[in-house]
Amino acid sequence: MIGTIVNVTTIVVGSTIGNVFKKGMSESYQDILMQAMGLAVMALGVNSIVKYMPDSQYPVLFIVSLAIGGLIGEKLNLEQGFKKAVSRFTKGNLAEGLTTAILLFCIGTLSIIGPIESALNNNHTYLFTNAILDGVTSIVLASTFGIGIILSAVATFCWQGLLYVMAGAASGFITTELLTEISIIGAILIFASGLNILGIRNFKTMNLTPALLIPVVFITLKNLLGF
Repeated sequence: MIGTIVNVTTIVVGSTIGNVFKKGMSESYQDILMQAMGLAVMALGVNSIVKYMPDSQYPVLFIVSLAIGGLIGEKLNLEQGFKKAVSRFTKGNLAEGLTTAILLFCIGTLSIIGPIESALNNNHTYLFTNAILDGVTSIVLASTFGIGIILSAVATFCWQGLLYVMAGAASGFITTELLTEISIIGAILIFASGLNILGIRNFKTMNLTPALLIPVVFITLKNLLGF
């Protein structure tokens, strides 16, 4: 798991650097950074949607997934629970920043393919590349939302570690087909986070995250039933 360790380390270092910069910034600079971050996050989401949507074999699966996942997330009230948990450690809009950070660091294609490639082929290239991207992103996020962004390193480690273990145990199940569907939904959630940062629309992004599990259930059932 050397690739994951490097990735998490860059997030910790980047968050620390960003927090140092934040302390010397006036409110106007922090505002413009937040605007820049919101636009960048939206651009990343759109880029992934355009990249993966044409490869989808199930054009309406992402719609169904978002609908069902949203209902599940709303029933469990994940958004409110997440905000309450974060508010125990800090005040302000850190919950929004952490949601964005976790989505960017965990749902990005490199963060999904990287641990799998590392486990199956001992190839850490994707994770090393992802480490550089996440390091830079964490600097910007921490300079906007504060040192609390460092908590996303824990989520990243758990996520990539889980994928690493699962890849070793079920190498035949994790297909390109599944990764494509998850990437589309992840990209939409990332785009929604960008809108949240810019204050255009307040999406309950955390309540929509169960949508990422729907393609897993669908494709598993499809394979079991032989469709």
